[in-house]
Amino acid sequence: MANRALFQSHVRTSAKTQTPNVSNQAGARAYAFEPEHALAQLAVTGCLNQTFYADAEAQLSEVIARCLEVPSVFVAKTAIYARESGNMKDMPALLMAYLAAFDGAMCEAVFERVVDNGKMLRNFVQIIRSGAVARKSLGTRPKRLVQRWLENASDARLIAAMVGNAPSLADVIKMVHPKANTPERNAFFAYLIGKEVNKQMLPAEIQALEAFKVDASMPVPNVPFQLLTSYALSAAHWRQIAKTASWQTTRMNLNTFVRHQVFVDSECVRLVAERLADAELIAKARAFPYQLLAAHRNAENIPSKVREALAAAVEISVRNVPKVARSVAIAVDVSGSMASPVTGYRAGASSSMRCVDVAGMMAATIVARNPGAMVLPFNDSVRSFDWRAKGVMAQAGALAAMLGGGTNVSAPLLALKQRGVAPDVVIILSDNQSWLDARNHGATATMQAWADLKARNPKAKLVCVDLQPYTNSQAAEGGDVLNIGGFSDAVFGLIADFTNDALGAASLVRKIESTNLEG
Repeated sequence: MANRALFQSHVRTSAKTQTPNVSNQAGARAYAFEPEHALAQLAVTGCLNQTFYADAEAQLSEVIARCLEVPSVFVAKTAIYARESGNMKDMPALLMAYLAAFDGAMCEAVFERVVDNGKMLRNFVQIIRSGAVARKSLGTRPKRLVQRWLENASDARLIAAMVGNAPSLADVIKMVHPKANTPERNAFFAYLIGKEVNKQMLPAEIQALEAFKVDASMPVPNVPFQLLTSYALSAAHWRQIAKTASWQTTRMNLNTFVRHQVFVDSECVRLVAERLADAELIAKARAFPYQLLAAHRNAENIPSKVREALAAAVEISVRNVPKVARSVAIAVDVSGSMASPVTGYRAGASSSMRCVDVAGMMAATIVARNPGAMVLPFNDSVRSFDWRAKGVMAQAGALAAMLGGGTNVSAPLLALKQRGVAPDVVIILSDNQSWLDARNHGATATMQAWADLKARNPKAKLVCVDLQPYTNSQAAEGGDVLNIGGFSDAVFGLIADFTNDALGAASLVRKIESTNLEG
């Protein structure tokens, strides 16, 4: 999932007099986001899978409803932002499908910015043909856009797009019938849909793949290994794959390498460890700290050298997180709802990374860059926490281990008051669905507590980071309150900009509105 979540600053009335205008998913009163803000929030957190409080169908309906409330140009810019800064996959494709149905010209204007690889192309086609967004067929313009993508894509991009189904790349080609300007590309299209062609006209990598199918003693072809797994690969083949794999492929397939005896070879162990801890490759892969934590947690029976490399990679990724140049308190929600997979429940394929794991990682990352920051784990109330664990992953794990209980977002603000502390910056990492502190009248308990802190420190700022796709908050947006959605590295940049006054009181929706459609 990089990302700059997004949200409007316009409330100027006293925090204690702002009246909540909606019920949150837990049934308590909250502040609804404006339509642009709501769409932006959904775009950078939405997984279109079931979360603790909302199912996938509700998310889909909410996104479509919000799209209908805002100009098409904002939908287009949000799609770009969610893809390029948020590194999201399903949501940008959904927004493009909406544009294909309701504003084809706008869809065409940003298509290549958003649909930037084969997976995104297949997502776009799948969503349109599902009938979820007003139509079930591609239609003339979307068909032309898909044709253009296929005709202009590099050989390497098309080969990468061969991985995946429902629809497969072959399915997409059969739907749109692309016609390239070269006989070589047309031969490649024919090959991809199973027709007999002159193999000498195919890309070198595909020729090597075809040769390997006939004779497994040939060198392992330089194609995604998923294209090879239907063949009887030996341990030696797997070691060749491991030696040439990308950083991202390596991170995601450590257990696969274990099963196929890759790490019996000490040279493979060395190469994999060096690759995982390579700072340039980590940056190029746009790796999120939580992805590295997931790899570390999920890897089984990997060599200690590889496990140490993953831990080192986490510490390396933290270096790029900007500092918050003020006194900081970080409130980490460890309530029961934070057990929800951060990308939602999906039958047979739910992420093992829970919201609490991501919140713990984000808190540990901020502390690593801001030594002396105060950490306040909370559920029903603030929990005592002894920050003795060393290293970002150990600290994140210690926070996640506290999981359980109800949600009381105002608790950390009240705890600061009880301790006589009023830091310059308070960051709340939560799914934001507070209910234990629900009030029937007046402002939310969170806004009441925030007003009290502001009375003690007028320059203080509050950042509420929501890890789930909901469209309301316990804190009303304002010049001193920022609501952010998502958990990519870009969130850290937004926090730093806001707290260091680089954003001032400007609306973060303008981050999207200022996007250049032409790139």
